[in-house]
Amino acid sequence: MLRAKQGSAGRPRFARRATLRRSLRLLGSFRFEQTDPGLFYGGVATDTADLVADFYRDLTGHSLRGTIVLDVGGGPGYFADEFDRAGARYLPVEPDPSEMHAAGLRVAGAVRGSGMALPFRDNAVDVCISSNVAEHVPQPWVMAEEMLRVIKPGGLMVFSYTVWFGPFGGHETGPWHYLGGEFAARRYKRKLGRDPKNRFGTSLFAVSAAAGLRWARQTPEDVQVLAVFPRYHPRWAWWVVHVPAVRELLVSNLVVIATKRDSALQSAAAPDSA
Repeated sequence: MLRAKQGSAGRPRFARRATLRRSLRLLGSFRFEQTDPGLFYGGVATDTADLVADFYRDLTGHSLRGTIVLDVGGGPGYFADEFDRAGARYLPVEPDPSEMHAAGLRVAGAVRGSGMALPFRDNAVDVCISSNVAEHVPQPWVMAEEMLRVIKPGGLMVFSYTVWFGPFGGHETGPWHYLGGEFAARRYKRKLGRDPKNRFGTSLFAVSAAAGLRWARQTPEDVQVLAVFPRYHPRWAWWVVHVPAVRELLVSNLVVIATKRDSALQSAAAPDSA
């Protein structure tokens, strides 16, 4: 699903990066999320910056240089260096102060705030992204609406999240999450003597691929969904997102790419009803 200006052969520019080698590299890094977050987030940061830059260029014809990129749930700013290299001004928003100061990182202008009530005015930023955050908030689609609110008309929203019934849905409690999130959390505590960092019902929630597709179909007229695809799959496997049930098991991460149309231009283009 893509209706913006595209790269060659009618495909999004990012499709050329979506190779099997990339998929294996990213999926292999997931085992380090808890033990070596710098290693894990380093690879994801590079991939995220590439994804955003490609779709932004497809949409606008321009690079990220001079843009403002708002990262919802950005933690301490693991993505900062990659967006800085692209010439963008990167601003992470994070509700948890302990996460903001993790890994000894510090980003100028970092904001403490909730993704479900972003402390920014309407039409404030060029790009708003969220990577593997929606499954950690109780109202992920409220967060998606907030992300759309703060992007400028013609700006880009990238909403990427971990699907609950995928292999990484339970995070560190997996694969026992297939037997229920609460069961998996209790088992983790019984085995290790502590609660998991991502506690089901508190900081981890079940978000389906179907819910993301449903949200994409129901966006208002001033929103254009540019693409929906399984983020970590090679391009030739993107079809799985269209198969009910199968997508819940095989789409480990769903990404929804959208833009907001200029309402003034829409009004001018609409036929006179008088």
